[in-house]
Amino acid sequence: MKVLFFAALRERLNCDEYELTISLPTDTDSVRSALQQAFPQQADLFAEGKALAAVNHTLLHDNSPVNEGDEVAFFPPVTGG
Repeated sequence: MKVLFFAALRERLNCDEYELTISLPTDTDSVRSALQQAFPQQADLFAEGKALAAVNHTLLHDNSPVNEGDEVAFFPPVTGG
């Protein structure tokens, strides 16, 4: 599965996407966990509340299903003013 990274997350990881090997179907918590294992030096970047997850361009606030062909992306929380 291809996972996309945006904004400061992309900069800290020094990549904009990562090919993650994970059994499907799965869920966003499992993807988050697998990314923490794939990037152990930056595992804190994927902690709950530090990285938001989106599946198919939809922001998710809770653990959600991920299926074959879904686009999964992570990005830092967005603030505005």
